[in-house]
Amino acid sequence: MYGASFSLFLLAALIIAAVPGPGIFYVAARTLSGGRTVGVASTFGTALGGLVHIIAGGLGVSAIILASAQLFTALKLFGALYLIWLGIRTVMEAGHPLLGPLGPIGAKRAFREGVLVEALNPKTAAFFLAFIPQFIEPAAGHTALQFMSLGLISVALNTLADVIVVAMASTARVRLARRPRFVKRLRQGSGLFIAGLGISLALARRPATS
Repeated sequence: MYGASFSLFLLAALIIAAVPGPGIFYVAARTLSGGRTVGVASTFGTALGGLVHIIAGGLGVSAIILASAQLFTALKLFGALYLIWLGIRTVMEAGHPLLGPLGPIGAKRAFREGVLVEALNPKTAAFFLAFIPQFIEPAAGHTALQFMSLGLISVALNTLADVIVVAMASTARVRLARRPRFVKRLRQGSGLFIAGLGISLALARRPATS
């Protein structure tokens, strides 16, 4: 990695991190449903799930999965069904009273679910495999290490953006706590949105391979 290429990568990664995507919407929905602690746990869960793709991409596993229509479809549908199940469960739990700052699900479960949601999303693997190689310097050698290093920076920037979103969403949630009926509808909406992300993932097309 050299000056101009790395600077361009940072600029592109910052822009991508700031643009609202499925990850941001997911942690926002989780925060509105369960509170700040649940949102932060979900954020670090999705970050760890992203690192799974970074390591797999560096080792070439993700490329193998994306090259196989069967493997890609299986992973995509499994991840989609998991998201839809999470969304339905969130809707069902919307009527439960909030149990302090942890909400009804707890930080540990939110963290585990965040890891699985991101790790089971083949679109994340496709993004990293399409984006990061553009900034790798073949002459510098150690391409796998370069891939993982750039991927780690990208995940860190995305996580920072998610943390900011969690802070904003939790502030809004506290203000709405005095309106329990509205909060219930908000949590139901969050669940529907998470399920919608699952449907969107199920409809995702396999990236074209050369």
